[in-house]
Amino acid sequence: MRLNKYLASSGVASRRKCDDLIKAGRVSVNERTVTEPWFDLDPGRDAVEVEGKPIEWLPDRVYLLLNKPAGVITTVSDPQGRATVLSLLGGAFKERRLYPVGRLDADTTGALLLTDDGELAHRLTHPRYESSKEYSVLLEREVSGEDVERLRQGILLEDGWVTPDSIRLKKPDLVVLTLHEGRKRIVKRMFSSLGYTVVELHRRRFGGLSADDLPDGSWRELSLEEANRLRESVGLEPIA
Repeated sequence: MRLNKYLASSGVASRRKCDDLIKAGRVSVNERTVTEPWFDLDPGRDAVEVEGKPIEWLPDRVYLLLNKPAGVITTVSDPQGRATVLSLLGGAFKERRLYPVGRLDADTTGALLLTDDGELAHRLTHPRYESSKEYSVLLEREVSGEDVERLRQGILLEDGWVTPDSIRLKKPDLVVLTLHEGRKRIVKRMFSSLGYTVVELHRRRFGGLSADDLPDGSWRELSLEEANRLRESVGLEPIA
């Protein structure tokens, strides 16, 4: 197994950040510094450390689905002491290096995945794999049919075009939108470009999974079938 994949799969960081750690000489294999991300190792035999800290190979991964409430930060820790998505786990899986898959703004609610499967997290957030995300968007006023059509045809933002996979009006001021992109604040920026203010933003589904049956702030482990469906959707082998 390549060293960068080993680190990412162990939940150290994203594949790209793991590449940076390795190239910076902060990773060792069997007490020897390695600077090539593609360095080949045996997960069951070789000892890997990052800045002197052992990185244990854990073949069994954790996959959680969380219903994120408003006011919670989508990060591992917060220097300001605010509640994070990991704090909602109540100490469960504290021995694992769990990371949120992508980000939701503090005031955005809904489906969020947490895992220590770094390769899956990387692929689910990479545009190449087109993982779908469905949002419910409440606006401060009714949406015109003309603007719905403009959204359907695509909106030019400062960082490029974005075209929804689907869009429909559930109520005059409530839009259900499906995207496969995950650029920062992309939904809010789409509507802002047309002069609308998003009052509430809720992610209904991520990768086909819905957390709407979970109370706010609650979570559950994915079934083996659900985890494998996610992995296969981004070209990864199913887990046993």
